[in-house]
Amino acid sequence: MWSPSVTEVMVMLEFLDVGLNTLTKAAMSGGMSHFVLVVYSNILASFFLVPCSFIFYRQRSRPQLTWSIVYRIFILGLLSCCGQMFHYIGIEYSSPTLASAMIDLTPGFTFILAIISRMENLDLRVQSSQAKSIGTLVLMIVTLYKGLPIKVAPSSNKLLKEFMLSSQSNWVLGGFFLALHSVILASYYIVQTWIIRDYPAELMVTLICCIFVSILSAIVSLVAEKDANAWRLKPNINLMAIGYSAAFALSLRSVLHTWALKKKGPVYVSMFKPLGMVIAIVSGVAFLGDTIYLGSLVGAATIALGFYAVIWGQAQEKLMVDDNEI
Repeated sequence: MWSPSVTEVMVMLEFLDVGLNTLTKAAMSGGMSHFVLVVYSNILASFFLVPCSFIFYRQRSRPQLTWSIVYRIFILGLLSCCGQMFHYIGIEYSSPTLASAMIDLTPGFTFILAIISRMENLDLRVQSSQAKSIGTLVLMIVTLYKGLPIKVAPSSNKLLKEFMLSSQSNWVLGGFFLALHSVILASYYIVQTWIIRDYPAELMVTLICCIFVSILSAIVSLVAEKDANAWRLKPNINLMAIGYSAAFALSLRSVLHTWALKKKGPVYVSMFKPLGMVIAIVSGVAFLGDTIYLGSLVGAATIALGFYAVIWGQAQEKLMVDDNEI
């Protein structure tokens, strides 16, 4: 029976994540409120996760849930609520491609926070620490480099391209919110790892976090969203965006990310985020007729090298720990 590795799962999630950015951008371009999207997505995800948790833990024992764990999950929910709000605001003001590019900042922020919280070791005299530091720095620099255009692909669907890029009214503001989202996402990974190491129950953590986000986002949205008609849903792309976000981003992705964090730690999980930029660029060229830039090709190669450097550094540290234990 095929059992996917952590790496295979993370790559699959990045492909699905690019699809989420594109679908939510299309929904918000059609007038959907990002406040409504966050509230409905988390409520629907909670309904997905309740029966899944009941079935999964019916024949399995789960760890004792304490007030300390609940308090940590509340902090996680607060970070998740802010992160989702900033992410969708950033996409609304910019584009899915910029969202995939700005997420490249996440590995750097995660690496810094992991060192501060002592989840990662840093000794620049050791080759493994040097490799991790250089690899993380390289992944962040890729975000800033665009380069010269190499080839302009003829657009096969101009109407689709105009629709997807119609509301790019303020890229600076969108980039600012997306950068804030990267910082919050890095903090989210750290707190999630902190929780899952003491309470190894991925489904329960995800379910309780979704409930907290539903409550917090509903309070914020009821105050911020003045248009009562924005809460009415119709069977169109808005409903598709909510369903996709609930089933994938808030249910499947959250559970698998928690599982990967328990297995590999926050830095390893964050290293896959730059892959989304490569996927977004390829999708933009293939479906929207975007221009291929030199930075796109250099960035793809650099991402591979940076990712390999970090993974090699972590593997060397694991070997050193195993040797010390022996």
